[in-house]
Amino acid sequence: MTEPIFLQGICKDYLWGGNRLREEYGKKSDADKIAESWELACHKDGSSILTTGADAGKNLREYLDEHGTGFLGTNCAGCTTVPVLIKLIDAKQDLSIQVHPSDAYALQVEHEYGKTEMWYVVDADKGAKLRSGFSEQITPKEYKERVLNNTITDVLQEYEIKPGDVFFLPAGRVHSIGAGAFIAEIQQTSDITYR
Repeated sequence: MTEPIFLQGICKDYLWGGNRLREEYGKKSDADKIAESWELACHKDGSSILTTGADAGKNLREYLDEHGTGFLGTNCAGCTTVPVLIKLIDAKQDLSIQVHPSDAYALQVEHEYGKTEMWYVVDADKGAKLRSGFSEQITPKEYKERVLNNTITDVLQEYEIKPGDVFFLPAGRVHSIGAGAFIAEIQQTSDITYR
């Protein structure tokens, strides 16, 4: 039987981040802020570090290159990487309005998979919100106009959040995380974001 693999997350410093990951979860980083911790990651922009066993100190990409993907299970027999990326996100400020491409578009244009994701609200300040999808039907022309005149948020669906809330965001859905949200994000292994 194979021993369990324990991982150390990769910390990311973005302008909108806070310090809950450092203060409450013990994450270590030289950066002033820790916006995200990629807990399970095998991506070109960051790969988790093994913390136990004979391979301790190697990153997950190195481990996969040496040992293959067999430990991922039979459904991942054809995988070349870990198909999911799991992160913790501490939004001290609002994030940008964004959308992620589908696999078909991303493979053709970006040469990697797109991004469908799911949010689990771990904690939220009073009044914290997430935006997901539109609150009304709009045309492509109106969408373009609203992006150009900075009124796109007027037609996005806002949700006041509380711990335990779950949101599914298929590729192509416009969304954003609001200030005061602390969430776990489970997503495809992709970092393609259009803002």
